[in-house]
Formats: sequence, C-alpha cells, structure tokens
Amino acid sequence: MRPIWSGAITFGLVTIMIKVVPATESHDISFRQIHTADGGRIRNRKVCELDGQQLDQGDIVRGYETATGTLVPVTDEDLDNLPLPTAKAIEIVTFVPAATIDPIQIGASYYLAATEAVAAKPYELLRQALERSSKVAVAKFAMRDRERLGLLRVKDDVIMLHALRWPDEIRSASQVPVPDVAVTEDEVDAAVRLAETLSGGDIGELHDEYRDALEEVIAAKAAGARPAPAKEAAPDSAEVVDLMAMLEKSVQDAKATRGEPATVHELSSEKKAVAKKTSSPAQAAKRPAPKKAAPKGKPRRSA
Repeated sequence: MRPIWSGAITFGLVTIMIKVVPATESHDISFRQIHTADGGRIRNRKVCELDGQQLDQGDIVRGYETATGTLVPVTDEDLDNLPLPTAKAIEIVTFVPAATIDPIQIGASYYLAATEAVAAKPYELLRQALERSSKVAVAKFAMRDRERLGLLRVKDDVIMLHALRWPDEIRSASQVPVPDVAVTEDEVDAAVRLAETLSGGDIGELHDEYRDALEEVIAAKAAGARPAPAKEAAPDSAEVVDLMAMLEKSVQDAKATRGEPATVHELSSEKKAVAKKTSSPAQAAKRPAPKKAAPKGKPRRSA
C-alpha cells in the first residue's frame, strides 16, 4: 500500500516515526461524461479567465479569495512550514473510553506503520498501552490543508488512525422533528423479538448488490444485448397496517429463512379486546355484514 503521509506520533516525550496508508478502498464504478449524439468524451479543461490559456496541473497553485476579491496564493511550502506542532506529527492529547466517541464523528480510516527500526519499540509500546488500558487516544494532526482531530485504536495488532469531525461540525439532533405517537408494550416486545431473531448475522458476508446489478447491465450493453428487465416492485397498499401482525409475521419469516421452528405469541384476552377495538377501518370494511332475520308472520314463498 502506498503511503499518503509521513510523520510521527508524539506520545508525551516519545516520538514514533510512522507512515500513513489508507485502510479502506472504493469499489464504486466510475462513469465518464459522453456526448449523447455521437458518444464522444466530454473533458473538463482548466482555463485561465484572464488570458484564456489552457493550463496543466503544474501551472496551478491554491489561492484564497479575500473579502475584497483579492486572490492570495498559498503554496505547498507555505503549508509545510505552518507554525503548528501537528504539521508533521500526530499529537496525542488525551485517552478516553471508546464508548465516549460518538460514531457520527468518525470519518476516513488509516493504518499507521512504523517507518524505521528505531520506531519499532515505541510503536509496540503504544500499541500495548492502548490494548491494556481499553481506551482510545484522541490526537490532533494536520493533513490535506487543515488541522484535524483523530482517534487512535488497535485493530489486528496494527495502530489505526480515524479522522474525527470537530465537535462544532456536528449538527444538533434537536433540529430533527421526533414523532409524537404511542406504542404498546406488545408492539415493543414484538419488535425486540424481531431484532433478536435477526441477530447474529455475519456482516463480512454482505456485499454490494447494486454494483453487481450495474456490472451486469454494463456487460450486457457492451455485448450489444438488452439488459434484463427489472423486477416490478409490489404496489404500496393504502390500507392501515396492523403493526402487530406485520411484526409477528416478520419474526416467523425470519425464523423460516434460518430453518428455526415457528412460534406463536398469544395475546391475553384483555389485550385481544384492545386489539379488536383498534382494528383498522379497512379491516372492518372487509368483514361480512350480518344476515338480517326474516320478519315474523307469513312464511316466504320459494321462487
């Protein structure tokens, strides 16, 4: 794996020279823009708006636009010489329990590798300290034109770095409206049973089915064939859903898929009465109307 950054971890007075390599890779299918009429490639060219000259990447540097519209060039050398201790170091600032880190803060992930023989011992020291303390290290580092917050933890004997969002980058959840509805204990119990039935799966076996389907479409079109038609989705029902019935059926379906025996959870007579009262208008409409009794008096003549 090719390193994207080199520097050091500073752990108190201990310095560990490391290189940073990406821990993840993208399997997304890339597309090109093409002209609908003739299939020609559409290319984005970088042109200077002052002289109209087309430029190569080597002719371009960063520029910061001030409030007055002035563009101030900022070179790689300017960034490398920033007066920050984190410019070339991952500076550990504290150790915290892993549970205190909100997953919403976690971003890109990297592996950290010791770059020199002299770094092997302090690297191993930090790795074992993280494992024995059952904590993660919170650090500050500068990468890709900005100072970042990071988290150090151990995975398979390797120290990992996870980029973290700064606390002020997390929006408050109070901005999201919360449904104001009541659910019954039976419904909650049924939802918990469904969660327990669906537990224990191996996420390592999951894969991107959308990408598989897209690759089949591309292969078919490249071969001059027509892609297989998509399966039609079942139409949405306008009826009011019996939530308890759907939960129970989901549990039984999940058990059947796993080859487990189905179980039926009977409601108490009191709860059955409540369920009967709260049945949907659509369900009530489906019930057959009671037959009217014949009026007393003369018997009806058969036709």
